[in-house]
Amino acid sequence: MKQNKYDEAEFFSEYSQMARSTQGLEAAGEWHELRTMLPEMKDKSVLDLGCGFGWHCRYAREQQAKSVIGVDLSENMLQRAREMTNDPRIQYMHMAIEDIEFEPGQFDVVISSLALHYIERLDQVYAQIHACLAQGGTLVCSVEHPIFTARAAQDWHYGPQGEIMHWPVDDYHQEGKRVANFLNQDVVKYHRTLATHLNELIQAGFVIQRVAESKPTPEMMEQIPGMRDENRRPMFLMIAAVKA
Repeated sequence: MKQNKYDEAEFFSEYSQMARSTQGLEAAGEWHELRTMLPEMKDKSVLDLGCGFGWHCRYAREQQAKSVIGVDLSENMLQRAREMTNDPRIQYMHMAIEDIEFEPGQFDVVISSLALHYIERLDQVYAQIHACLAQGGTLVCSVEHPIFTARAAQDWHYGPQGEIMHWPVDDYHQEGKRVANFLNQDVVKYHRTLATHLNELIQAGFVIQRVAESKPTPEMMEQIPGMRDENRRPMFLMIAAVKA
């Protein structure tokens, strides 16, 4: 059964109040790095998997993409995306990422931001993405970093006064299901090692172009409380790969 926490009223309400939900891409801590990994999108056909509120879809059109399709399992997400979008060249589809069925070579660019760590059989999804990409097409995705997903607790180790001591890593090579707490709710995620993320892409027929591990900018560390600690471990893994 595919997880759909975002159509639960309380969870969606909490998510809607996050900075990245109210302020868009510029409030997403990893965006300054992810943006540099995206290819030229002018006159390209773009697919956004796990499109959420449609921020990346609208960005693609700002970059003069020819057409954009955003896919999400959550009706709440899609309703908000449609409310925020006034562009006939952006189409939103209600569908699980695991169920995508598009024409071979239909897209030039596939984007997926912070959605793929919810998928159990990611190797199958990579194969589906590869099939619907044109030759030379690009996949750019971000997921929670394996250092972040290894332990279900997904939290720092604190000292006796509540001070942050370090980020614990355990059970790293024990891949699979993790039940984590996100927005005060139990959420199922899937942990994979860094090697598995890269090797499953390679096995699907991709050539890895670039890998990045999120880190805050100096400005973010100065301006945002607590952001200096985000430099102590990567929270997100970002990968750009090409259908060779």
